[in-house]
Amino acid sequence: MKYEKFQAPKGVREYLPPESTAFEWVREQLISPARLAGYQLMELPVFEDTNLFSRGVGESTDVVSKEMYTFEDRGGRSITLRPEGTAGVMRAVIEANLDRGQLPVKVWYSGQYFRAERPQAGRYRQFYQVGIEAIGLDDPAIDAEVIAIADRGFKNLGLKKYSLQITSLGDAASRAAHRADLVKYFATLSLDEVTQARAALNPLRLFDDKRPEMIEAMKSAPILLDYLSKEAAENFEKVQSYLKNLGIAFEINPRMVRGLDYYTGTTFEFVHSELGAQSGIGGGGRYDGLMEILGGQPLSGIGFGLGVDRALLAAIAENTVPQSAFTSDLFIIPLGENSRSDALRIAEQLRAAKIRTEIAFGDRALKGAMKAADKSGARYVIVLGDAEISSETVELKRMTDGSTKSVKIAQLANELQRALITD
Repeated sequence: MKYEKFQAPKGVREYLPPESTAFEWVREQLISPARLAGYQLMELPVFEDTNLFSRGVGESTDVVSKEMYTFEDRGGRSITLRPEGTAGVMRAVIEANLDRGQLPVKVWYSGQYFRAERPQAGRYRQFYQVGIEAIGLDDPAIDAEVIAIADRGFKNLGLKKYSLQITSLGDAASRAAHRADLVKYFATLSLDEVTQARAALNPLRLFDDKRPEMIEAMKSAPILLDYLSKEAAENFEKVQSYLKNLGIAFEINPRMVRGLDYYTGTTFEFVHSELGAQSGIGGGGRYDGLMEILGGQPLSGIGFGLGVDRALLAAIAENTVPQSAFTSDLFIIPLGENSRSDALRIAEQLRAAKIRTEIAFGDRALKGAMKAADKSGARYVIVLGDAEISSETVELKRMTDGSTKSVKIAQLANELQRALITD
């Protein structure tokens, strides 16, 4: 019987060796600044109650109205694969009463997210993000810290061809004043029924409409930055001042609204010039009122989501992925059955010292094993035979130039650590 082969679902981006190593490197570089700033890991389910997203993200958004993967579970409950991270984090914070303890609550998370979109380069139906949230304080300095953490992540990747766009979506008073004039402006336009319905739910959504005719129509629409209350304007000025003091370049984009309804106040996006239409590599903002909408206290928060897929594409475009991300530090070639036990023991000792070590398994001859070491990209190689075991000494070969050095096996870890630093 011949069985049918299976394929990955359409729109799913898989990462297999050796590219998966680059993916892992990108993710770790994006996460590390959050760890250094005191943010702690939060692991959450990939599916939640559908109402969490429809209420928290906003029914006027494309995410809720068009893109969610929603199904009924065996208990008849409506369940949705998470399309973004913040709503789930807020649900968990409320449920675990973390907001009743020391504030701000500072967490980071990473994982898969799901949206039923038209697949294209940089836009997938299953995509990967790294995110952080700082919940409980309304402080412009925290806004600047969150942006700085994202910026440091991209700098960790060696990226240079990206820029930061910021704006303020104001407070409740700012948005109410702006909404009144925006609705009056819409009355002068000829909008189809679907667009009118979106405008009725959240008129800001029309700034995010990508149709050419709507882009043209919105060029004359009133801008929210012109309606900021005194407090909102002062907060936005402070954020800008902090960013300047940190040396983080930015430009103000008064028409940016992003794709989720919960954003208020400081809002930002990082874009990369080498990624074409899907230029966004991450963004976020403040979300006053979201916790209360989801049944919690009236506390503010701010966070971001950085696209691991797109950050990897940006790193590839700028050729910043280090070759060492794909390679082992040492490749051990045991000669004969007697040497395999020693090779395993030495490898374990080296791995305990954080040295990436591979072993040539099977019955390969020396020539074939050296070819395997070369193909693997290993930086150093040792051959382990009876003579080496007897003398407790090996020849450490650097693969880049073929140079060798005699090293006592007991000193191998120390020698490799020194060599790997200076290489």
